[in-house]
Amino acid sequence: MTATLYESLRERPIAEVRKHIRSGRYQGQTAGFAPGRLQANLAILEGETADHFLEFCQKNPKPCPLVGISKRGDPMMPLLGDIDIRTDVPSYNVYRDGVLAETVHDIIDLWNDDMVAFALGCSFTFERALLEAGIRMKHIEADRTVPMYRTNLALAEAGPFRGEMVVSMRPIPEAQVQDAIRITSDFDHAHGAPVHVGNGADIGIDDLGFPDWGQAASFEPGDVPVFWACGVTPQNVLEATRPPLCITHTPGRMLVTDHPEGQQPKLT
Repeated sequence: MTATLYESLRERPIAEVRKHIRSGRYQGQTAGFAPGRLQANLAILEGETADHFLEFCQKNPKPCPLVGISKRGDPMMPLLGDIDIRTDVPSYNVYRDGVLAETVHDIIDLWNDDMVAFALGCSFTFERALLEAGIRMKHIEADRTVPMYRTNLALAEAGPFRGEMVVSMRPIPEAQVQDAIRITSDFDHAHGAPVHVGNGADIGIDDLGFPDWGQAASFEPGDVPVFWACGVTPQNVLEATRPPLCITHTPGRMLVTDHPEGQQPKLT
């Protein structure tokens, strides 16, 4: 049923997509949803930890491109659209002391007046541009979550936040790799150009067949692995930092905004 609903929602208007997500009727991946609209990763933190996280994002704009910040205690994000951050993500991961405690379809009962929500640019945003250039997105074709991997690429530290980058990977025909680099370079608010092309071992990935998140990709003759910085990076860092409470999107289940995908949103 989820796969059928996924196919039916892919070309539907954002208001209809959000209605299904907000009600909990759809909790699956969002790749390919709401063409032309910005998709975003999510991190929600409390108190001083939120202040340190803002600094961390500012120091690491490639994996953590800020596209929206809520006012403390306010779950609405009007600069990104008709968004209630408590309900408008298909699935949320709730971490307590750095450990995944539960996965839920809304956080109404968890939200409090000391929380700040951070929306971070997502590579799903540039996929339509790649598709329009004739570059296949095989995970969309197969309704699979894009594969994501931990790497050895160190991040700049801020307060308690430190660690290594997470990347997403897409197999791209060798003849189209330069086109993919050129196209995604225009999306700095959605991770921009790739951070690596070729052998994953060069950035600390042992086996592409076993992603840390998502599902393994299918390669065809002539395909090259291309790696982009990934918004799951904060989740990887937060697990190590171990704040008392942190809420994120479930990988692949993004916040789909009303904002045009080709524009950098205003933060204030």
